[in-house]
Amino acid sequence: MSSSDIFIGETIGTAILILLGGGVCAAVTLKASKARNAGWVAIALGWGFAVMTAAYISGPLSGAHLNPAVTVGIAIKDGDWSNTPTYFAGQILGAMIGAVLVWIAYYGQFQAHLTDREIVGGPGAQDTTAKSVEAQEKGAGPVLGVFSTGPEIRHTVQNLATEIIGTFVLLLAILTQGLNDEGNGLGILGALITGFVVVSIGLSLGGPTGYAINPVRDLGPRIVHALLPLPNKGGSDWSYAWIPVVGPLVGGAIAGGVYNVAFA
Repeated sequence: MSSSDIFIGETIGTAILILLGGGVCAAVTLKASKARNAGWVAIALGWGFAVMTAAYISGPLSGAHLNPAVTVGIAIKDGDWSNTPTYFAGQILGAMIGAVLVWIAYYGQFQAHLTDREIVGGPGAQDTTAKSVEAQEKGAGPVLGVFSTGPEIRHTVQNLATEIIGTFVLLLAILTQGLNDEGNGLGILGALITGFVVVSIGLSLGGPTGYAINPVRDLGPRIVHALLPLPNKGGSDWSYAWIPVVGPLVGGAIAGGVYNVAFA
């Protein structure tokens, strides 16, 4: 695989991943969406199918890493870090493109949601006074969950551990069955199985933090959230943003090490 193939494949694949994954979050969250309140199972299935679709599309070009944690785990397994920066660059660019596409696809729903007094003003809703808006900028705004993850209970050690554990499971599954015999990427069944693994992680381990298990899946859309001209959008919760970046990278590295010790 050439550097240009890797970059193009990862950019396209990660954009599709975030478009479909962020899309299901938007569908379940936003007012005037036909899928509103469809629930956690819909989100878990949506992300699993997003991974599968993106992997099939980008696999022939880049091997379908779509995730810096996957790139790190495979680099540790193979001992080859030469293409790591190219993978990372395509992944973060693709994640940002995918987030913008979600905004475009749900533009009207974002506007309706963020200008509705039941959402951003009125009794029991998010206050829009200057003091509250200042507080919101430090935390998560009302649609940040469409773009990025956040914990139900803020506990740094637990939140970090949850992301490490979830990513470890994902990477160990990929390293043990997701690569084809030549080591060039996901095989035909590998992408399907990996999609089901992501569904399993979402259903079993996604409750505490929303299971980023992918640094760019969280960071790229969070940057886009901060830049988009969304009314009453609140903050991007940058104080939490390091956890879904560091946790998955650590989990991927541990999985790579365990693979070399136990399976190589």
